[in-house]
Amino acid sequence: MGHVLALDVGSVRIGVAISDPFGTFAQGVGFLDAKGDWLDQLDRMIKERNVSTVVVGLPVRTSGKQDKEANEVTNMVEKLKKKFPNISFVLWDERYTTVIAQRLLLESNMSGKKKRGKVDMIAATLLLQSYLDYRNQSKT
Repeated sequence: MGHVLALDVGSVRIGVAISDPFGTFAQGVGFLDAKGDWLDQLDRMIKERNVSTVVVGLPVRTSGKQDKEANEVTNMVEKLKKKFPNISFVLWDERYTTVIAQRLLLESNMSGKKKRGKVDMIAATLLLQSYLDYRNQSKT
């Protein structure tokens, strides 16, 4: 079984987190430039880190409804499935991950410049940990 990678997709940056080899803990690893060659970077990460599953944050409204952003993410995942046919892709509710990440950084008193990429990475980490906890509870 390979690692699980998480993507918190934004219009500017894509936060990235990865699991430990046992699929228990999530760790932020940075972000990809959403306007750059992020697919090539993702390809390298998948190969270098022995990734078997990619969890992608699905932006769902508080009401539970999906809007234009959610449809765009769903369409992107369909394209990723074609590009990476041997990888399992999971859409995962990302509600509140960015808000929680912003609060954590606000409490840390970190400067604005340092916060910029960290919000996305922390949101991806929260997203992945939520998925791993759910998956591991389902196994027991």
